[in-house]
This record gives sequence, C-alpha cells and structure tokens, in this order.
Amino acid sequence: MSLSRREFLHVMAMATAAGLTWSDDLHAARRKAEDLYDAPRFGQVHLLHFTDCHAQLNPIHFREPNVNLGFGAQANQVPHRVGQALLASYGIKPGTAQAHAFTHLDFARAAGVYGPVGGFAHLATLVKRMKASRPGALLLDGGDTWQGSATALWTKGQDMVDACLALGVDVMTAHWEMTLGAQRVKQIVEGDFKGRVSFLAQNVKTQDFGDAVFEPYVMREMNGVPIAIIGQAFPYTPIANPRYFVADWTFGIQEENLQATINEVRGKGAVVVVLLSHNGMDVDLKLAGRVRGLDAILGGHTHDGVPQPVPVKNAGGGITLVTNAGSNGKFLGVLDFDVSDGRIRDYRYKLMPVFSNLLAADAEMAALIDRIRKPYEAQLREPLAVTDDLLYRRGNFNGSFDQLILDALMQTQNAQIAFSPGFRWGTSLLPGQTITMEHLMDQTAITYPYTTVTPMKGEMIKTILEDVADNLVNPDPYYQQGGDMVRVGGLQYAIEPTAAMGKRISDMRLNGALIDADKTYRVAGWAPVSEQAREAGGKPVWEVVAPWLRSQKRIAPVKPNTPRLIGVGRNTGIAE
Repeated sequence: MSLSRREFLHVMAMATAAGLTWSDDLHAARRKAEDLYDAPRFGQVHLLHFTDCHAQLNPIHFREPNVNLGFGAQANQVPHRVGQALLASYGIKPGTAQAHAFTHLDFARAAGVYGPVGGFAHLATLVKRMKASRPGALLLDGGDTWQGSATALWTKGQDMVDACLALGVDVMTAHWEMTLGAQRVKQIVEGDFKGRVSFLAQNVKTQDFGDAVFEPYVMREMNGVPIAIIGQAFPYTPIANPRYFVADWTFGIQEENLQATINEVRGKGAVVVVLLSHNGMDVDLKLAGRVRGLDAILGGHTHDGVPQPVPVKNAGGGITLVTNAGSNGKFLGVLDFDVSDGRIRDYRYKLMPVFSNLLAADAEMAALIDRIRKPYEAQLREPLAVTDDLLYRRGNFNGSFDQLILDALMQTQNAQIAFSPGFRWGTSLLPGQTITMEHLMDQTAITYPYTTVTPMKGEMIKTILEDVADNLVNPDPYYQQGGDMVRVGGLQYAIEPTAAMGKRISDMRLNGALIDADKTYRVAGWAPVSEQAREAGGKPVWEVVAPWLRSQKRIAPVKPNTPRLIGVGRNTGIAE
C-alpha cells in the first residue's frame, strides 16, 4: 500500500513545514538499521513470534494508541503506558524509528519519514535473516491472521494460509480465524496445514463430550534441548464474536487444563515450555502468576507492542516471561534461551519493528502477494474520497476512522445515535491520502458485517454501554471479554472506570439534552453477534459507507466523539 505521487508530495510539505529534512532523516534511519535488526545468536532455543497481523500482506501505516488505560493492579503498569511514558519506561529516544514504531507521537510526520511498516515480503526477509543465524528456530503465529482485509474475506482466508506457508510458520493459535466458521477452520487445519503447521488450542473442546478439537501442544528438540509449545486460543470467542460460527465448541481460559498440560509436557522431558497465547496481555500477566512450569508466554490479542518481556513470579516460585508482539505485521519478536544442565540459565529478547523502507522485500513472497491480489486489484484500488487529516482506529474509546463510520451510519440510516464495535484492527491513513475501497475494507472486513437500525429506549442504551464498559475496565483481567469500548456517534456520555459495574456510565446526552430512560431513540449499528440479526439481512456496512464516502469526495478533519472521563487522575495509559 504505497502513497501516490500527490500524496507523497503532501507528506513532504508537512515535513518541511515542521522543519524536517526528510531525506536526511531517512538516511540516518538507514544507517541505524543494523542496530534495529542486530540480534546475534544466543543460546540453543530460538523462537520467532508475530501476531495479530489481520491479513495485511502489504506494508501499511498503523498508529499506536494515545489511550490504553489500566485499572486496579494494571494501573500505570505495562502494557498501559503510552506515548512519552512508554518511551521513558524502555529508554527509547524520542524522534527515533523505534519511538515511531511503539507510540502515536507525531505520527503523521514520522510516518512520512519512516514509511509504511509490516508487509509479508519485508517480514519474510527478516524471518529468513533470523532463521539463518539460528539453527532450528521456530516461527510462531499468535493468530488473528486470516481476517482483516478484503482479500482474506473474499478468499475465506486462503490468501493468508498460502502466505503463512510461504513465510514458514511452524506453530499457530487462533481467534478471528474462528469467524470463518468451524467447518472452514477444520478444512484448513486438516488440509493445507496438515504435516506443515501445528494449529494448537488446549482450551477448545467439543460441546458434547469435552474432547479436544485441536492438538493442545507440540514438542520438538532444538539443538539438543527438548521444548514444548502449548496453544491458547482466544478464551471468549463465542462472546466477543457470534456463537453460531463455533456452536459445537467451548472455549475459556481453562486454567486447570493448562496446568495439567504443562505437567504432561514436563513429564515427557520438556526443558523449555512456552505458551503461544491469544488471551490478551492483562490476562496473560494474571495467568502467569497462577500456573507453574511456564517459562514464557508469547501473547497476542490486545495489539500491545511491548519492547521487553514482563517477568512474573509464577505459582511455582520461578519466573515466567510475558510478551506481546503488537499487530498488523509491524513487529517480529525474537526470544532466545540459553540452556545448560537441564535448565534455562539466561535469555535474550528483541521486538523488531518491520520497516518496509529499511528491509528489502523478499522476491518470492512479493511475487506470491502480487498473484494473490491480482484478481482483486481494480476493486481494491477504487478511490472513494480524500482525507484532509489522519485517519486511525486504535484507542480505548474512539478513533477518527471509527467516527467516519459512525457519521456515515447516522446520516444514511436517519439515526440519532450510532454504535460501532471497539475493534483494534484497521490501518491508518495519512493526511492527503485517497481513501480506497481497500482502506474501507481494512476497517470492516468481517463475516458478519450486517448493518442494523434499532428502536432503543434510553434505559437499554445505558445497559449496553455499561456492559461493554465492564469488558474493558473490569479490574479482574479474566472478566475483560472483548475489545475496546464501543464507539458512539451522536450521544455524549461520561464514564467513571473505577466505579462499580452498572454505575460507570452517566450524563448521557443527545444534542445537549439528557437521555430519557423511557424515550425511544433510533440507533444504527453494524456487526451484530446474534443469529437473528444475520437472518434479518441488513446491508454489509461497506455497502453503506462506500456510497457515503463517494458523495463526500473530501473528508475534513474528523474529531472523534469520546466520553468524559471521571476519576482517572494521572494515568500513564492516557497521553497528556
């Protein structure tokens, strides 16, 4: 996904206005590229990890959040540090390539300097480089891989299956993959992946007899060291996504079963035991302290780019390293263990940003991506409008691209209020870029995209907001069952995250007037999880938003509608 000449010149003008010499800055970054990707071999056990790429085969821009709040024991702790607080935590110098990769700071200008990130062709180059220096290294995919783009939706994930096989993925777990439906998932696991990729999920069982649906773990010997990788799929898949996709399967954290699995692989001689997790980082941090025998958790789901592992004292008195490797193909984590006398003596970890301007594209992967995309190029490139400002999604409460969707829903559906899901995936666009059909699909490409218009009493609106808020801010991570807060259009409200459940939402207003609990309002939305909504058959959201964007032609700066925060105080999870 590259900038047009006009868009490129617009970004250059921005950089010049900011007193920046773009070429000098990029040349400096290139000179320092070896520092970014310098990771000498260490020890005998080598694990490469990426997660939550959301089907982005080509390089993209992706802005990190300026709001990622934590409460209770998570307050002001990793991963709930953003912007300057995150840089200070890891000694990252502001204004550098790493600062751009890990934070939202000065995003549009920095993106113009350092260019797009990720892309499987560039990731492939880095994977090959790391594998060349690390005999036997395993590549682990943390899931959310087969969903998030138009081509993934249109091919039912086949584009990503082919790309992951070419990338050399060895082990995988899942979340959004399940929204392709149980039959399709099993078809891939038992077909394309058979004998090539270990698809693991110790916590997915059959509804009837509780039998394992997938292999719970895989054991390998690497440079003389027996290791085990255990898989943990997203525990709340049937809650966060439609249950009807996986009606015959159960999920959950399954802590006791996990401990039994750890004990089993230890009993079989595993010296290094790692959990490939899609729990989300807060859940992983809690889980790490409650089970014994895990050496590391390579985590995903919450899209947190965390430069170094968090060491957690586990139930057995040892240390479990907890990591999270970001999203959208932006990062590759490299974890090395030095083992002697049957135990881990030391480790090294590096989370490497994948800058497409600093890593050459792998020719074979680039050719594969071109073949995958060729039948769809005309649809993907269709111009819809031009944005005058940065469009992004990531953040606890709203993003400017989310706001665009909300505005489109309210105007086209004649609705007073609109809801849009708190999804964390979705690429970012720079000021002056053309919004294409591909960009819109990057925000909306799901298998349950139906739009809805619902007459809803004020009391029910509050109940919905309270329920979603609990998923986000419950002080017990095991009860955080969804993504970010539902995005809200038209309605203003206040939220007190530290209040009791059911008492967090207040001061709900529409055009300045308080919402009446007994009054009925017209509420638009999309992505309903109920089977009844699927049968009602509302238009896919992109069929609603695309015509609206075409009619707008040019998108003026969008201010996201965000709630008024109460009782948050100083918190490293919100940028000043």
